[in-house]
Amino acid sequence: MNGMSGEGHGKKNRYLKQPTYFKPFLPFTFQTLPSSFPHQKPNAMAEKKNDTKSFAIDFLMGGVSAAVSKTAAAPIERVKLLIQNQDEMIKQGRLSSPYKGIGDCFSRVIKEEGTGSLWRGNLANVIRYFPTQALNFAFKDYFKRMFGFKKDKDGYWKWFAGNLASGGMAGASSLFFVYSLDYARTRLANDNKSAKKGGERQFNGLIDVYRKTLATDGVAGLYRGFVISCVGIVVYRGLYFGLYDSIKPVVLTGNLQNNFLASFLLGWGITIGAGLASYPIDTVRRRMMMTSGAAVKYRSSAHAFAEIVKNEGTKSLFKGAGANILRAVAGAGVLSGYDQLQILLFGKSYGSGSG
Repeated sequence: MNGMSGEGHGKKNRYLKQPTYFKPFLPFTFQTLPSSFPHQKPNAMAEKKNDTKSFAIDFLMGGVSAAVSKTAAAPIERVKLLIQNQDEMIKQGRLSSPYKGIGDCFSRVIKEEGTGSLWRGNLANVIRYFPTQALNFAFKDYFKRMFGFKKDKDGYWKWFAGNLASGGMAGASSLFFVYSLDYARTRLANDNKSAKKGGERQFNGLIDVYRKTLATDGVAGLYRGFVISCVGIVVYRGLYFGLYDSIKPVVLTGNLQNNFLASFLLGWGITIGAGLASYPIDTVRRRMMMTSGAAVKYRSSAHAFAEIVKNEGTKSLFKGAGANILRAVAGAGVLSGYDQLQILLFGKSYGSGSG
């Protein structure tokens, strides 16, 4: 679950986005520009050209925002992944003893690997932003047209089902192309200097993750956990919109109805709640990723879930959840500050790339 995203300001910012892995899908509309405009006046063509330029600037600056936010939150992100997957690492002999908490994980990583290692795997996470956004542009409108129901016209449940279907299919389509980068990021972040392995790492870098995984497991190894990841998108969206539409009419009444702070806190609380409720899915998918190249693998996500609960208890499904909340808070703080800096420098905010 990932941090909060900046919002667009005015007409020029209609391309800005709000992406996260288990978050509602992109709220903007990408305008596909045809190669020629035979029936348009010169000023209309100039406006289209300006729109293209504005989109390109927003896209690139959004990438800078993504790099800043992801890099700033990378240390707590790595700690979250290490705590979340520590039982798998212990089984594989890559971790000598479990972490006692967030503080213990931080101190051990710094002591054993150095401060710079807190950013291990961040490059893959930053790179992932650009193809994800480009693919979101390609898929968003297509699936929105297929399931574009209106709440007031078609009814709540038809709108709700359409929202889940369009968001889930668009998210899964984009995820298919960038999943291997998420896999590589997970493997690099969990690749600690194992005392049992003589202090050696399993991977030398991003390319080495691909090379070794393809050699041992083939392409399937890069997509282990993909199906449950797609399920996670739908589950999160269902929880998010279901909770928001149920709680908002009850809580935001009277003076709070149009109160920005109250709306923000409600959205924040629901984001955290939906994230925690769907967190076990994230744990299962990442634990499945960790078995690529290993002698013993989970047969399916259901098998992984059953084995984790049977051998480690239900609590193991939520390991790293506390660090995940801290990561979201840290990411939101960085993005808010960066948005203000952009407004001071450029007169507008270019949004953020969380996720």
